[in-house]
Amino acid sequence: MSGPVLTTRRPQLPHVAVGWPLLPVPDAEGRLNWPDPARSVRETIEALLRTTPGEQLMRPLLGAGLEALLHQPNTLETRARAHDAITQTLRTHEKRILLDRVEVDQGSNPGELLVTIAYRLALTGEPGRIAARIPVGGG
Repeated sequence: MSGPVLTTRRPQLPHVAVGWPLLPVPDAEGRLNWPDPARSVRETIEALLRTTPGEQLMRPLLGAGLEALLHQPNTLETRARAHDAITQTLRTHEKRILLDRVEVDQGSNPGELLVTIAYRLALTGEPGRIAARIPVGGG
């Protein structure tokens, strides 16, 4: 038999909620590779930590606003503000995780904060962890 073959098969889309791939690049056949749920969540968390509220159109409250701490001294108050901003941002904007813990400690360098985020994927319970160093004003 020649000619087109009709099918009712639907295109393969992700089975769980994943975000649009960050910096999507098509493969050799022109397809976009969707990230797995763990990678999608990790990329979203990283984007939320780097975003300043008001930076995205139509989403004025999106982001942790950690850039505001750039010139602040590395004090208990600064670490508490960072902790609260990260916790609130993740609980508000990343519903695919169960947040287990957010730790903000003074790094080995007085000009940085060491942030550790522990979470589980809500869908599967798979644990995840992100550690980041955030520069602050020192002292």
